[in-house]
Amino acid sequence: MKTNQSETESVHYCFESSNTSCLKLVYPITIRASLYVLLGATILLTVLGNLLVIVTISHSKQLHTPTNYLILSLAVSDFLLGAVVMPPSLIRSLETCWYLGDWFCKIHTSVETSLTAASIFMLYLISVERYVAVSRPLLYHTLITTHVAKCMILICWVLSALIGFGMELNSLTIQDVYLTQLNCEGRCTLITVIFIYCAVKTFIYSSIHFPYVIRI
Repeated sequence: MKTNQSETESVHYCFESSNTSCLKLVYPITIRASLYVLLGATILLTVLGNLLVIVTISHSKQLHTPTNYLILSLAVSDFLLGAVVMPPSLIRSLETCWYLGDWFCKIHTSVETSLTAASIFMLYLISVERYVAVSRPLLYHTLITTHVAKCMILICWVLSALIGFGMELNSLTIQDVYLTQLNCEGRCTLITVIFIYCAVKTFIYSSIHFPYVIRI
């Protein structure tokens, strides 16, 4: 009886008073506090670093070039990821429960997907722009103008919004299927693309620098 009682006490739920609550994984307080400090510092550096890029490019007319416009758009998407998406994701990851409600879960999912897609698109545009600058230097100023860069940025943000928020407008999305199958209180089934974003970002960064290596 004591063994069964101890096993019962070791099981934690997101909402103890709810019969439909999800299970909660409780980390030791020292590990959880350390992760909060470490990941919180990472979020702060992400926000401040991208904010510095935004302010620098925005306030210097000499930096208003097609390349820097693309970098500015990338910094804006990464800034919003750090300021809007990462804090709730940090709490969800360490607390292993979602306490911010179903509606905010849907909004958070859409914003995360939209901003991550925007960042990936921006990285792709930067790699294409750098490739044209290296391989077609005589045609660069004809093909890549400020107007063209702004149009590409606008198209990428529109596509990203359609990708992110289109899932919530479609009742047959994968996310809705997951939410019906994993129906318990305290769960936010996010389509997490942060790790995919990091992998794609690393690949595209290497492709940006590869033409320079070949040319040297």
